[in-house]
Amino acid sequence: MTQNKTTTTKSTDIKRFWHLVDAKDQVLGRLATKVAGLLMGKDKTYFTRRLDCGDHVVVINAQKVRLTGKKTDQKVYQSYSGYPGGRKEVAFSKMLAEQPNKVIRHAVKGMLPKNKLQDKMITRLHVFAGAEHKFEDKFRK
Repeated sequence: MTQNKTTTTKSTDIKRFWHLVDAKDQVLGRLATKVAGLLMGKDKTYFTRRLDCGDHVVVINAQKVRLTGKKTDQKVYQSYSGYPGGRKEVAFSKMLAEQPNKVIRHAVKGMLPKNKLQDKMITRLHVFAGAEHKFEDKFRK
């Protein structure tokens, strides 16, 4: 009689791959969900929550992402410095025009787990406003 043994994932077992995601005409939330899953490594058979099993993700055409409904006009990003009068608000349309990579990064970071691994995962996200990127050699076979 043979017994099946459960093996635990070690950090040496983790293999990192590169994924190219085109954000052109995609809905921001659905795109962020897909990218967050790749960054966490949830598609891998050896996925473990306590380890950083994720891959590198390159997002291109970030300035062509879209929102549904009236969110394009109504969505506002807020930040607060902690000082009196330090509250800032930036509209989605202005943020998308000036810094489209921050729009994607903010949405993806909100979908990652709130633990020590979040900063490691978000460093493997590479966002570019246009179609050109500097990681061409990573995708060639």
